[in-house]
Amino acid sequence: MRLKLKRPLLIFDTETTGVDPKTDRIIELAVVKLTPDGGREEKCRRFNPLVPIPKDATAVHGISNNDVKDEPPFAKMAGGERGIATYFRGCDLAGYNITGFDIPILLAELERAGETLDLTDIAIIDAYRIFTSREPRDLTAATKFYCGKELANAHSALGDVLATAEVLASQLERYDDLPDDPDELDRSLRAPGWVDRQGKIRIIDGCMTISFGRNKGKTLEELARDEPDYLRWMITNRVAHDARKLIEDALMGSSAGKVS
Repeated sequence: MRLKLKRPLLIFDTETTGVDPKTDRIIELAVVKLTPDGGREEKCRRFNPLVPIPKDATAVHGISNNDVKDEPPFAKMAGGERGIATYFRGCDLAGYNITGFDIPILLAELERAGETLDLTDIAIIDAYRIFTSREPRDLTAATKFYCGKELANAHSALGDVLATAEVLASQLERYDDLPDDPDELDRSLRAPGWVDRQGKIRIIDGCMTISFGRNKGKTLEELARDEPDYLRWMITNRVAHDARKLIEDALMGSSAGKVS
């Protein structure tokens, strides 16, 4: 790596019980520490989150409740001279999407453990931001990448739709694992456990469950019984059309809130 290090560079990644730093927990932390003198150290440690790991999270990273039942909680490993906070202090940080996720959840876990990590005078290098800044994800970039040509008539409706059709055809040719059935292709592009395209409703432990806001973790069945006005508010304000029918069915007392 051609970085001229002034401080140790700690490249790290976390696996967690979910995606909300306020409520979710780290269950695995892996680091590669590079030092200015050329040294390199690798560490990986699992933790018992003291809360159940949702099945949809296990489907992503493969770590189950049984895998971590005998591991120490994060808080036990956070402090002290050999603790996580001490190991991270004074290091520049690097990773993939650490700005958006890994750093916030690490800071939240340290705070819960009574520890702090001052990031004021360190460098944070996010490979995801380098990727998106150098490889734009807009239609112009997609046309050049997949079709090998510049986008003609950019930002005209017809020009954009013709380019999109060509990009889609090229994607289907390039990735032979993409389904050729439109319904199957639609479903394949959703994250694991997502019921609707926005991920507002997810299948957790066999139940259709809210994944955001103050009712995160509650099932449609529970909300239809206890807070029907909240579901009506969702229909009006927060969900796309593909989730509305599910919520309407739950409000009508159907069995749509449960997956067999």
